[in-house]
Amino acid sequence: MSASVRAVLDAAYDPALVEQLCETYEEAKRNYHLGGHRLSEVEGGRFCEAAFRMLQQRTTGRFTPIGGILNTEEVIGSLAKIPAAAHPKSVRIYLPRALRVIYDIRNSRDVAHLGDGIDPSLQDSTLVVAVLDWTLAEFVRLSAEVSADVAQRMVDALVTRELPVVQVFDGQPKVLRPDLRAGDHLLVLLYHAGTEGVRFAELQQWVPEAMRTNLRRTVKSLESKALAHCAGDTVLITFAGQKRVEADRLMEPAL
Repeated sequence: MSASVRAVLDAAYDPALVEQLCETYEEAKRNYHLGGHRLSEVEGGRFCEAAFRMLQQRTTGRFTPIGGILNTEEVIGSLAKIPAAAHPKSVRIYLPRALRVIYDIRNSRDVAHLGDGIDPSLQDSTLVVAVLDWTLAEFVRLSAEVSADVAQRMVDALVTRELPVVQVFDGQPKVLRPDLRAGDHLLVLLYHAGTEGVRFAELQQWVPEAMRTNLRRTVKSLESKALAHCAGDTVLITFAGQKRVEADRLMEPAL
């Protein structure tokens, strides 16, 4: 998660709550991509606890202490009773209901799922991480600490689909598919970069050394096929490029 997102949230909420929210968000996403679907749901529940406390703080100026017993039903009921003019509907209704879905999945699903012989862990955790993305983006959107256009870029970056095939080391993404050709390798990196794209000089550092010599030619080839677009020194993926990554399942690690 970017430092700018944390900074926006820190300016509006208790830092301890923001730390728990961000920590559990990142852990849930990591577990999901590594196949730890039940662990992802558990972290999703802890994420909800931080989010409910942040809603308490936003609407009342105080919150249930971390480690204390959080009565989520009471919180949801209290938020629903807030006058419409006092807070946005997202704060009063949408966020609490979304968090309730995660909480119920975490608390109510049977551990063994033996009744029908089908384990819904993957579908459950897929829903959980999607709601986590939406919730975090919504907290950023509702913040008054940044301009609307900056908040929009942050939200767009947050909800851009993550790629299990990309792992980030010290801020530098690495594609975990040595079988990909240079063009497909580059498309995966551009997909990972999201709506803001990436500067060519930085892209050179992202690709393997063997690809750097012909990198500009590879970019031009993708641009000629409308899979990428160059805006000055910034390279961006197009809608067609995104569809190519998804249709060819380039985001999935090699078996």
